[in-house]
Amino acid sequence: MTQEPIALYKLIVLYMLNRVDFPLTRAQVETFILDKEYTTYLTLQQAIGELCEDHMIDAKTLGNRTHLTLTEEGRSDLHFFEQNISSAIKAEIDAYLKENSMALRNEVSVTGQYDRTSKGSYQAVLTAKERGEILVELKLTVPDEDSAASFCHHWQQKSQEIYAMLMKELF
Repeated sequence: MTQEPIALYKLIVLYMLNRVDFPLTRAQVETFILDKEYTTYLTLQQAIGELCEDHMIDAKTLGNRTHLTLTEEGRSDLHFFEQNISSAIKAEIDAYLKENSMALRNEVSVTGQYDRTSKGSYQAVLTAKERGEILVELKLTVPDEDSAASFCHHWQQKSQEIYAMLMKELF
């Protein structure tokens, strides 16, 4: 793709966030845009940074991920300037989101974070959400950081199985 003004990359990010009903991680947005070779990593970082500064998107860091959501200001600007995104780019975005919707949603809906407690142990907080509502949240205290990190890592792959087991055992 030829070098376009940074405004186009901002519109692409806004369009992506507008097409989903859940946050996208910064990495998810970067992966799509960089894989399509729309722009370079540094230019994309500049675009996302400016969108945050201008309150077009919100960026919240949870654990090691930054979740991006569209603000009302961003939605309004997109409404006025969406026609500046080619129909081909829109079609690529729509196809990507449709094809990867479940994986993208699961990645932002299942989180694991840990912190050191005042007594020197670690607490892992494992959460699974659906449509912004918490389905399950587990808090586990473990003796060391490696265990807490391992719990958070495995939660990503096993949360659905664990949730199903809890439902079966508790009902």
